[in-house]
Order: sequence, then structure tokens, then C-alpha cells
Amino acid sequence: MRALLLCIALLFAPAAHAERIKDIGQFQGLRANQLTGYGVVVGLAGTGDDSLEYATQGVKGAVSRFGINLPAGINPALKNAAAVLITAELPPFAKPGQRLDVTVSAIGKAKSLRGGTLVMAPLMGADGQIYAMAQGNLVVGGLGVDAADGSKLSVNIPSAGRISGGASVERSVDTGFAQSESLLFNLAQFDISNAGLVADAINRQLGAGVAQAIDGATIRINTPIGGEARIRMMGLIENIEIKRTAPPARVIVNARTGTVVINGAVRVGPAAVSHGKLTVRVEENPTVIQPAPLSRGETTVEQASDVIVEEERNPAFMWDKGASLSDIVKAINKLNVSPGDLVAILEALSQAGALSAELIVI
Repeated sequence: MRALLLCIALLFAPAAHAERIKDIGQFQGLRANQLTGYGVVVGLAGTGDDSLEYATQGVKGAVSRFGINLPAGINPALKNAAAVLITAELPPFAKPGQRLDVTVSAIGKAKSLRGGTLVMAPLMGADGQIYAMAQGNLVVGGLGVDAADGSKLSVNIPSAGRISGGASVERSVDTGFAQSESLLFNLAQFDISNAGLVADAINRQLGAGVAQAIDGATIRINTPIGGEARIRMMGLIENIEIKRTAPPARVIVNARTGTVVINGAVRVGPAAVSHGKLTVRVEENPTVIQPAPLSRGETTVEQASDVIVEEERNPAFMWDKGASLSDIVKAINKLNVSPGDLVAILEALSQAGALSAELIVI
């Protein structure tokens, strides 16, 4: 069966409309911070971790907060509890008391977290400090069912769930943006031309010398000291509109999925392409030979193989100088080739110097 070719052509011609600065980058330092924690989910219907050591220790730690100490050598049965890892994202400027969504994932043999409740657990940042506390009832989108005969059915992932607003912020992160000498704005994609356009647009709006492009991805902005003044200035800057330049010509090939992405800046020089397909098919037709009666012979199998070679010949086609994206797509569709053959054609065009684009295979 012929491999399915998925060719997505993204038209990135010079921008016909303006884009806001906030849509092409962000201010440095105003980012989210990842939080992680370890906890115990209880209330499961026999789908927990059984008697895993780290789950046992977690349950003992949870009950010890209330002055309950289990006797030494006695481990609780944990079919109704599970050890989990908790992850959350702390947005910039988050203040104590605000709520965060958390994701809870089993780390042991728990089959399902459906119906479970997360016991209060701390969430820490990369510096080891506690920034939030998590607790609440899980919402699990997956479902797992085990039958008595060993049959199993699993829908989505029942060993992970979420708690909407399940964590409360206990400590804020000081970004220091209000006291720094200047602000840095980073483009999402490195582009020297766009960095200059952003700096020019800011200077036209706020005055000459306010912004300087220090490299192809970063613009330094001179701002007044103080949180309120900077927030107002940042709001003005984010809504300034610019017309971005066209990106570099690129052809992206995903060798695993066969996806080919061609942007609108790609051009093909004069080139003739002829593509053929060779198919070799081997058919085996073994014949069973029976010995004659009373001959004391043995039954044997005589092999018979047919080798069939088919070659599909396609006429050559020619691209004119400066062929556009639509011309390339039409030619690819006419070829009716597999993703692997398409990659070979693009590589050959690049080697011949007819493809005016960077060929990237991921």
C-alpha cells in the first residue's frame, strides 16, 4: 500500500498585515516557574500501590502530622492509596493566596487514580523552597477495567489526573523588573531584521533612543524606575504593531512521520526532474510431490519461485526559474510519491543547487 504523503505548505510570504509586538516575543524575566512535589492520593477503590516502600513511607508521613505513629514493623495496606508526583506552573507576579491548577501522576503500580483525594503536599521550585501547597479531589479522564479472567481495558490514561485550583500560592517570586536599569525584550525566533523593526517601532512610539537592538533576538528598552511606570510602558510596547519580514526559506522534513513543510519563501531554480519507481515482487508457489504407492519414497516439497520486476516510468517535468510555492506543490502532487521519495527529490534538488532553501530533516 502506497505510503500516505502529508505535505503541508505554510505560506510565509512577507506579512500583509501588522502584528503586535506581544505576539512575537516576551519580556525577559517575566516567565512562569515550574513547581514539583511528592504526595499521597487516598480514597482509591483498590487500585492503589499495594505495599510499595515509598508509598508506605508517604502514608506514614501523612498520618504523623496528626500525631499518629504507626507501630514499628507494621506497614499499612495501600490498595486504597498511591504515591504520586505533583506538578504545577507558577505564573509571573503570582501572589500568596492565588490558586494554581495541578497535575497528579502515579509513580508506582497504581492502576487508577479515579475517585482519589490528594493529601496536602508542598510544591517546591528549583531552589528547593516551598512556593505552594496542593490538596483536593482529582479529576481523571482515563478509565481502567480488569476482569476476573485477566482481560483488561484501558481508556486514555487512568493513572494521571488534574485538580483545578488545587494549589494555593504561599510565596511569590521576585522578578526584580521594577529595579533593574532597563528591560529586555526577547523575540520568540531569532531574526536580525525583525529585531531592528521592533526597536524602530518602539522608538517611533516612545521617542528616539528608548530601544536598541543588541542582537538578533534581544531589544534593550530604557524605562523609568518603578513598578507602575514600567507596567504602563510595557503595556504600550506590547500593543505596538509591526510588519515582520519574511522568514528564511526552509523546507522541514519529519523523517518519522513523513510530514513535509515548505514555507512561502522557498524558490526553485531551473531544473528538470524525472522520478521512476521500481517494484520487485517475489511469489512463492511450492508444490507437494507424493511418492508412488509402495515405492517407499518420501513426500517432498518442490520450491517454485517467480520474480516479477515492474518499473513505473514517469515523464520528466521542468521547473521554471523562481518557481513559487504553488508551483512546487502542484509538481509534488503530480509525482504521487511516497514521503521517502519526496525527501530524496528535495535532497537532489539541493545538491544540484536548484533549491533556494535550507533543507532541515528532523
